[in-house]
Amino acid sequence: MRMLVVDAFTDRPFAGNPAAVCLLQDAAGAGWMQRVAAEMKHAETAFVRPVDDPGAEFELRWFTPLVEVALCGHATLGAAHALYTTGTAPPGAPIRFRTLRSGVLTVTRDEAGGLSMDFPACPPDPVDVPAGLAEALGVPVLAAGRNVQNDVLAEVADEAAVRGLGPDVAALAAIDARGVIVTAAAEPGRDHDFVSRFLAPRVLPGDGEDSVTGSAHCALAPYWAGRLGRDTMTGFQASPRGGYVGVALRGDRVALSGAAVTVLDGEFLA
Repeated sequence: MRMLVVDAFTDRPFAGNPAAVCLLQDAAGAGWMQRVAAEMKHAETAFVRPVDDPGAEFELRWFTPLVEVALCGHATLGAAHALYTTGTAPPGAPIRFRTLRSGVLTVTRDEAGGLSMDFPACPPDPVDVPAGLAEALGVPVLAAGRNVQNDVLAEVADEAAVRGLGPDVAALAAIDARGVIVTAAAEPGRDHDFVSRFLAPRVLPGDGEDSVTGSAHCALAPYWAGRLGRDTMTGFQASPRGGYVGVALRGDRVALSGAAVTVLDGEFLA
C-alpha cells in the first residue's frame, strides 16, 4: 500500500498539520485502519480508495490514533494533494469524496496548486460558558458556543491570549466536548482576520492540541462572518507549527482553502 505524509495548510515542510494518507485499492476493516493510525501517531490518518459510485470517485475515512472521526479538514486536504500529485486523480478535475457521516466532500485545485474544499458549515449556537472551561484554559472566556460536532467555541479577549494559552489538559478532558476551539479577532496589521487553537484531549494523545484544524474552521467561518461582517476571511491557527486556512462562507457550506506539501512517499508493509 502506498502511503504519503502530507503537511497541510502550509506551503513549506514541517509546518501546518501533518497527515498520513493511505492509498487503498480495496476496502479495509475499521479495526485494521485504527491500528494503522495508532502506528502512525499523526493527529489524523486518511484512508482513500476508489469507488464505483455516480456521486463520488473515492471513499474517504479519517482516524486519530484513538478514534474514527466524522469530519477532518487537514487530512482531506492531504488526501486530495496525494491523489493529484501521484496522478491517481486527473489534475484538472474536482475530486469527490464519499464519507460515512459528512456526505460528499468536493476538492478542487487551481492552476497554482492551491486546494479548495467544499465542507458543511457548522455554526456554533450560543451557550453558557461550560463550568470549569475558563479555569481549564487559564483565561477568561467572553462568549461560548457549541455546534453539531460537539465542539465548544470559546472567544477570549485577544490574539495574545490565544497564543499564550497554557491549558490544563486533564481539566479540558473533563469538559463535555469533542474539542475546544479557542479564538479571538486578529491584532491590527496581521495577515489574517482571526486566530484560533484547537484542543481535543479526548480524541488526540499527548497534549491534545491539533496543529491546524479544518473542521474547526467550519465553526469559525460562520462565527467570525457574523462578528466581522464579511464572508471571506483568513484564519491563522496559532499552534507551535501554525498554518493558514482561507474560508469563504456560502450559505450552509464553507470553502476551506490552503496549500499542502508532501514530506514522505513510501510503501506501508503491514
